[in-house]
Amino acid sequence: QVQLVESGGGSVQAGGSLRLSCAASGYTHNPYCMGWFRQAPGKEREGVAIILDYGATTYADSVKGRFTISRDNAKNTLYLQMNGLKPEDTAMYYCAADPRLPLFTPLKADNYKSWGRGTQVTVSS
Repeated sequence: QVQLVESGGGSVQAGGSLRLSCAASGYTHNPYCMGWFRQAPGKEREGVAIILDYGATTYADSVKGRFTISRDNAKNTLYLQMNGLKPEDTAMYYCAADPRLPLFTPLKADNYKSWGRGTQVTVSS
């Protein structure tokens, strides 16, 4: 059974940094695509960044230049380095994997079948 477990969330001041991790288990192979999504209260879940198994990445415009997604295939772990955090980055951050293929819209949450429970990120001004 596939399981995704996020960690690394917390509270920081604007301009600070956090590194999120997502440990994946239950896979017999490296997941083709893994990603980070976030959901703020009263808002829809939105894509932050995704990474394919060979390293290609896609970022939301709102985080380009500030966030970096990476993965360690040997450890089956996904990361999100978040620098220059802003109050508008405050949200529950979720790890996702196993998109339905073909994947035309990689940052659309509805495409993904496997989800973690999330880790809270709070950025104060």
